[in-house]
Amino acid sequence: MLSTRQSLTGGALALLAVLFVALVLLSNQLLRGARLDLTEQSLYTLADGTRNILKKLDEPLQLTLYFSDKATAESNRTDVRGLRVYFERVRELLEEMNGVAGGKIRLEVVDPVAYSEAEDRAVAAGVQGLPLGPAGEKIFFGLVGSNSTDGQAAIAFFDPSKETFLEYDIAKLIHDLTTTKKPSVALLSSLNLAPGFDPNSMQMSDGWAAYQQLAQLFEVKALDANNLKSIPADVKVLVLVHPKQLSDDAQYAIDQFVLRGGHLLAFVDPNAETDFASADPSNPMAGMLASKASDLPALFKAWGVEYDAKHVVLDREHALAVSSNPDAPPSRHPGILRFGKADLPQNDVVSANLDTLIVGSAGAFKAAKDSPYQLVPLLQTGSQAMTVPAERVRMSQDPAELLNGFAASGEGYVLAARLQGKFKTAFPNRSGPEHLAEAKDSSEILLVADTDLLSNRYWVRVQNFFGQKLLNAFADNGDWLVNAVDNLAGSSDLISIRGRGTSYRPFTLVEQLKLAADDRFRVKEQELQRELGETERKLVELQSGKSADQKQLLSAEQQRELENFLKRKLQIRKELREVRRQLDADIDTLGAWLKFVNIALLPIAITLGSLLYLAWGSRRAAV
Repeated sequence: MLSTRQSLTGGALALLAVLFVALVLLSNQLLRGARLDLTEQSLYTLADGTRNILKKLDEPLQLTLYFSDKATAESNRTDVRGLRVYFERVRELLEEMNGVAGGKIRLEVVDPVAYSEAEDRAVAAGVQGLPLGPAGEKIFFGLVGSNSTDGQAAIAFFDPSKETFLEYDIAKLIHDLTTTKKPSVALLSSLNLAPGFDPNSMQMSDGWAAYQQLAQLFEVKALDANNLKSIPADVKVLVLVHPKQLSDDAQYAIDQFVLRGGHLLAFVDPNAETDFASADPSNPMAGMLASKASDLPALFKAWGVEYDAKHVVLDREHALAVSSNPDAPPSRHPGILRFGKADLPQNDVVSANLDTLIVGSAGAFKAAKDSPYQLVPLLQTGSQAMTVPAERVRMSQDPAELLNGFAASGEGYVLAARLQGKFKTAFPNRSGPEHLAEAKDSSEILLVADTDLLSNRYWVRVQNFFGQKLLNAFADNGDWLVNAVDNLAGSSDLISIRGRGTSYRPFTLVEQLKLAADDRFRVKEQELQRELGETERKLVELQSGKSADQKQLLSAEQQRELENFLKRKLQIRKELREVRRQLDADIDTLGAWLKFVNIALLPIAITLGSLLYLAWGSRRAAV
């Protein structure tokens, strides 16, 4: 009977083993490409926008991932070893994208070893090599994409510090390969941004540096506000800069452009310092008192945005030091604000990796209480801010005068923001065959309550170098503008892709152990310093009672005191070493426990469960 049971148990285990192998083989065939993303921030789950871009591919794309595998394998540098880990992250993401694209992405991984044809092709395609190799040779880690019409795009180098936007950068490269020409950008402005005759200076002007940057990257079309009835159908992005007193027809054209899926970037200002339209040399006071404000009242009301075109934000925390008097030292101007990297959202592609933005006499936005749309800040003051009438800023640029009576409201004022939602028309009473009452899909609008940030004064110095204009930027205002337009010029799917988490996950428990050990170490060090000070004090007291010829000799009491201190010093140093040793032991114990849990505990649990199940089944059969 016992032999029979043993044979049955052995047969059951053998059958389970066969079934397990069969199940694995079957799952490999049926679930090929299926994944379960259990990471905290869903690092391996593509955004909906990315999936839409990939599914819309109508032709195969060639992607070549250049990575210096051999050179990095021979390096002992920590940053280079990190590149190898990041390479696996990039490769896995590209493979995941290929799966979603239905095989329309041909992915090739190439190791561009030194002095090879592969290295030459990588450099020619725009991949950048960094001298990080063991002998100073260049390390390549970039991506080159091409389409069937010889269109090409490249990511020069995958920087691990920019992993947040890894998915966005690759999705943008793929999106750019499906676009055959420069995106069309329309510009509607009451300021003279473009090159041409400047009526204020009565001379020819090169235009603003911000406009020059846009013209290099996009096909820019100027629109006339006086005769604006509609926005051309081929325009992907409409840039409004200081739209002063726009007619209802012009605002209606903007309204319908947004509702049919157009992307809008609007710069309004309660006090545009570059607005010289009302300047009169014979009457400077009239020009000073004239309004320099711009607004979109009908549209802002429909979009649930509160904006006061009569008030300027003063911010003491971000006030920039300026020289208003050559005979006086610089003073902080609460109306000219400097925002650093810590103030710029690093999870938004427009401001990520920028260091400085400078704005002047800006206004503020606020979401109305009943607004159905979401206002996401891109630039915001701290609590040390308030608003003042724009006339006060126009009448005086003296920082001291502007700070008189300064009383912070405790409110953070939004100077730039994304407005998100499914927009409805601001003109419900209008009609017509092409009139839209509501957008088909949700979209985004970028709003900025300042126009001066685009002027050269706030971000760039233009120098004449042997007849050529050189731009020396001291702030990132121009990059912010290009990033914003570039982001909006993509499809709605591309705009919807946000910064993701990073694959680097700090070991918080180990960090807590280290912090606790550091605390104990610091306490022991302080104890040692206190005892050292006390011993020195006692030695000085004993020494002060001696005659001049005995100063160089230690008394028996001094000798004992010194010996006691030296012994205590050795004891404390031993305790310090014990603190460090205990930390290493705690970390090693934690590591061993985690290895046991990850490697052995689960198989043991499954095995025990199987044995218990078999024992229970055998017992039932025996009964």
